[in-house]
Amino acid sequence: MKNFLKKLYHFSGTWTGAIFFVLIMIFFVAQSFVIPSGSMKRSMLIGDFLFAKKFSYGIPIPELPWVGIKVLPDFNDNGHLIEGDRPQREDIVIFYVPTDEKTHYVKRCVAVGSDELMYADKRLMIHFHEGDSYIKEHYPANKIVSALDKLWVVNPYMGKYPGIQYKPEGDNAFEYLTRYIKNRLAIDMTPLRVKINDKEEIIFYKKVEPDHYYMMGDNRDNSNDSRFWGAVPYRLIIGQPWFTYFSLEYRSYERVYKGIGGGKDHQALSRICGDLDLGAKACEKKWDHYRYSVRWSRIGRSIKTIEREEPTVD
Repeated sequence: MKNFLKKLYHFSGTWTGAIFFVLIMIFFVAQSFVIPSGSMKRSMLIGDFLFAKKFSYGIPIPELPWVGIKVLPDFNDNGHLIEGDRPQREDIVIFYVPTDEKTHYVKRCVAVGSDELMYADKRLMIHFHEGDSYIKEHYPANKIVSALDKLWVVNPYMGKYPGIQYKPEGDNAFEYLTRYIKNRLAIDMTPLRVKINDKEEIIFYKKVEPDHYYMMGDNRDNSNDSRFWGAVPYRLIIGQPWFTYFSLEYRSYERVYKGIGGGKDHQALSRICGDLDLGAKACEKKWDHYRYSVRWSRIGRSIKTIEREEPTVD
């Protein structure tokens, strides 16, 4: 045993050994990701660099980083070398988006298989599959409404996770969904006219398929998520964000002011420019001075801790 450990130590000191152990870490333990969009603000921010736990929901099929080539067959036909726990409601999850199965997304799991959702402007309503008794036991009466002969919880996760918000930069998600329907474009929710507490409304409805997970961004009005492309099957689940190892504000003024390249964010711009006109040269100069600043307060922080705190930066 002593000789084996000695050989292993010497092997780890070689280039081949270093690459081998780095790949083992990436395949089975942790992998680095960066947040590229604002769909999870203000829980997770554009420019957050984080490590993801690859073992949260079993061990996904190992793949070469950056190129996405699987190094082993899918023996279990579920995307995982070792099957594990499933995502739970409220978890922030890293997964492949179902529309191409190659792009990584980070969203919050808001519903699991057999749960039902209704989405209206500024309101996500969920009927948990455990039933009305479960809902009445776990949620206060002021968050419960009645529709379709069952009970629904309105915005069940807001408050518990302060980063969840409805603050659109332009059209909100409800308007986008309505426009998709008018233009006969595919979405994952069905428009219905229902009575909610005896008041008739138009909502979007979905019942989640078994072993699928409905993912939504915390930035609810500006998130491309399951409402548009569907629930995520277990085979596309990768893991959970673990902790941030770096956080950098790198967005240009054109991006935050005009949305060039995506990610218009007048809230962040207002915080830096104060009472200045957001379109003024003086505001642009202030932002350019602030750009590339490091968010020191986020470095080394657990995502589980950050998501329960009041957001302090945009």
